[in-house]
Amino acid sequence: MSRLLRPALLVTAVLALLGFGITPSSAATSITVATAIGRQDGSTAAVTGYVVGQPTATSTVVRSNFPNDYALALADSASQTSTSSMLYVQIPTAFRASYGLQSNPSLLGKQITVTGSLAAYFSHPGLKNATAFTGGGGTDPGPDPGDYYAGAEGKTGPALKSALHTIISSQTKLTYDQVWEALKVTDQDPNNSSNVIEIYSGRSISKSLNGGDADDWNREHVWAKSHGDFGTATGPGTDIHHLRPEDVTVNSARGNLDFDNGGTSVAQCTGCTADSDSFAPRAAVRGDVARMIFYMAVRYEGDDGFANLELNDSVSNGTAPYIGKVSVLKAWAAADPPDTFEKNRNEAIYSQFQHNRNPFIDHPEWVASIWP
Repeated sequence: MSRLLRPALLVTAVLALLGFGITPSSAATSITVATAIGRQDGSTAAVTGYVVGQPTATSTVVRSNFPNDYALALADSASQTSTSSMLYVQIPTAFRASYGLQSNPSLLGKQITVTGSLAAYFSHPGLKNATAFTGGGGTDPGPDPGDYYAGAEGKTGPALKSALHTIISSQTKLTYDQVWEALKVTDQDPNNSSNVIEIYSGRSISKSLNGGDADDWNREHVWAKSHGDFGTATGPGTDIHHLRPEDVTVNSARGNLDFDNGGTSVAQCTGCTADSDSFAPRAAVRGDVARMIFYMAVRYEGDDGFANLELNDSVSNGTAPYIGKVSVLKAWAAADPPDTFEKNRNEAIYSQFQHNRNPFIDHPEWVASIWP
C-alpha cells in the first residue's frame, strides 16, 4: 500500500493538477535596479545591482567618507552617477557589519543581490526591510577594453598615437577640489581602507591627513605642472591619471625635476634618488610613473587650449612643455610592468571618475610603437 502524502506535498500535488505551478523560493530570479525603481508597490523582490555609494539625502549619494553603515545605493552599472537611476537600500542592523559602506568601503563597484520590500527610502525609489544580502565579489566589467580601443586597431607609430589621443580625450573632467576625494578611492591602501598609498615613498597614510603641512599628503603632479604651465586648471592640472598622493616634503623634493637615474637618496622616500636636475622614484613604481608620463604626452596634444605635451631625452626642460628622459622612462616601463594596484587604479578612474583609460597600462607594448 502506498504511503499517504504529507500535507504540504498534498497541497502542491492538488495545485499542480489544477494547473498552478509552484516555484520554490530558492529558484526565484532577481530583478534589475531599473525594474525595482519602476515597481515601488511594497512587494518583496530580490534586486541585483552594483554598489555605487551611500545615499545621505533624496538626491545625494556619497562615494567616499561614508558617514555610517545604514544604507547603500544600487545601480545597473558601476559607473552610474545619476541618482535617478539608483535604488536606495536601507540596511537593517543585522547586515551592517558585512554590507555597510563605512565598514566595507571596498564594496563600492561590487555586484550584490538584496531581498526586501520595494518601498521608498529617503523619499526616493528604494528597498526596505531587507531579509537577505548576498554577493560582493563581482565587479562590473564595463565595456570590453578591446572595443574601447577599436579605433586604434592595426595602427602603429604616429597613427597609433593620433588614434589613442582621440579615444582617451573623451573624458569627464574633475575640479581640483574633486581630486582630493577621487584619490582617496583610486589610491586606497588595499590592506587598510582608511589609508592611501603615497606614490613615490610607498608610505600608507590616513586619508584624513591630506593638506599642506609637513607629513601630510598632497596632490602630486607626476607630469610637473610647470612643464607646460598648466597649473591646476581643470584639464591636465586635474587629470587623476597623473595626480597621486605624496608626502608634502617628498613632493617638494621632487619639485619639477625631470626623470633620470642616479643622484643621492631623498629624505622620507626610501629608494628614491635625486640630483640638481632629475628625480627617480622607488623601483616598484618607476614603470607606473613612466606610463603616466606616456599617457599625458598622448592625451594633451595642444588642441584643447593647453600646451602640446611631449617627451624628449633632456633633463633641463624647465617650464617648456616637455619631460625627459624618454630613454630612461622606456627602460623603467619595461623593467616594471603594470601590477594589480596599477590596473585596479586604471579601472577605478575609468568606471567611477573620468571614464577614460591609460592605454599603456592596458597595452604596454604600445610604448615601443610610439617611441621606438
